[in-house]
Amino acid sequence: MAESRVESYRMWGNMSGRSWIAATAEQHVELRGLAGSSDREEADRARAILLSLEGWTSDRIASAFCVQPDSVRHWRWIFGREGVTGLRARTAPGADPVKARAALSVIEAVLAPGVSERPNWTLPRLADEIEKRTGKRISKSRLSVVLKKGALPGVGHGTP
Repeated sequence: MAESRVESYRMWGNMSGRSWIAATAEQHVELRGLAGSSDREEADRARAILLSLEGWTSDRIASAFCVQPDSVRHWRWIFGREGVTGLRARTAPGADPVKARAALSVIEAVLAPGVSERPNWTLPRLADEIEKRTGKRISKSRLSVVLKKGALPGVGHGTP
């Protein structure tokens, strides 16, 4: 029991929030690469570990990334257990997003014509069209999320 407390102290540092984690040269390279990821959360986790290795406290890192200090400590814990691999984004468990894919395929088709030739589409009208074409009903709120995350060019970002 006492040995596990000593090991915990070595890895996480003292109560000041400073981390005593260490990284190999190879892990430093991997962390720097991950810090440039297009996935912001993944990149933030890598940057937080790099800052931890430079001696930044949990509170200081948390403030820089607008997260809670406990989140920073959790990221360190993950890095300590799983290395850089543990910081990478993971696909959330759950069902395949069938409705979202169906919605995006219909949206791409109805928004393909030039702006001057297409009707005005509201969320309820799009939801009805998606159901008509695919047989799958999607709520307006879910459709809004799909549009934001669907990365369709010109959709959801001040389209004329």
